[in-house]
Amino acid sequence: MDVFREFISAASVFVLPAMIVGIPLYGLFKKVPVYESFVEGGKEGFGLAVRIIPYLVAILFAIGMFRASGAMEALSSFLSPVLALIGMPAEVLPMAIVRPLTGSGSVAIVADLAARFGESSMITRMASTMFGSTETTFYVIAVYFGAVNVSKTRHALPAGLIADVAAMLLAVWMCLLFFGG
Repeated sequence: MDVFREFISAASVFVLPAMIVGIPLYGLFKKVPVYESFVEGGKEGFGLAVRIIPYLVAILFAIGMFRASGAMEALSSFLSPVLALIGMPAEVLPMAIVRPLTGSGSVAIVADLAARFGESSMITRMASTMFGSTETTFYVIAVYFGAVNVSKTRHALPAGLIADVAAMLLAVWMCLLFFGG
């Protein structure tokens, strides 16, 4: 296991630089106008950002109300015996609840956990792993489907939530495996 950890640690140093250099080189190799494509994508992204603001405000408002009401803490306390069975500390539950809703809200939770328990704590590691391995399912459906006027999401929500639950469970178990528990 230690050899695998060392390999992953060494390989991770090269991933971001390889992407930063590799993607433009691949575009040049394929004769794609890389800079022009980048600028065009930026223009489209700005227009999309303006269209999604109402959806984003609604999601952030709902999350703020849920946390401010004390419902998040009550739910964490209530579910802590069940969470203990799968090895998940109750302090990580807010991350599991908020992550499918919003990325910025889940960043705030990870930052709060890191400030309270330290960056190297199991709680922060699990929350960080969940952050990196799950998607903002409700946000994607509300914002991006709403931006292109898709009203019937059909299987998108159940599939996204199943994937989120699987990723969260795997995040807990992988953290316990890699960092001990």
